[in-house]
Amino acid sequence: MFWYHHGVGGWGLFAMAVSMALFWVVVIAAVVLLVRAFARPLRGGAPPGGRQRGPAATNAEQILAERYARGEIDEEEYARRLATLRGSPPGASR
Repeated sequence: MFWYHHGVGGWGLFAMAVSMALFWVVVIAAVVLLVRAFARPLRGGAPPGGRQRGPAATNAEQILAERYARGEIDEEEYARRLATLRGSPPGASR
């Protein structure tokens, strides 16, 4: 079949090798980008109305409660920081 040089020459083999490498680079990059896009948590902070709802607010309140329970902060500082997290005036949380 290739005895009389009717097949793919040196440049053809080179072009096939380069195109195959580029194909796999594109496929792997697309998979990585898709995984990163779906694994990333949604961006955004507090809603336009003010107080942040959901896991982040609960998590911050839990951390604050743990610090208060360990004695790292006193009751006044706990109440002030909790009010700040909830978006209310400092005296309103008691």
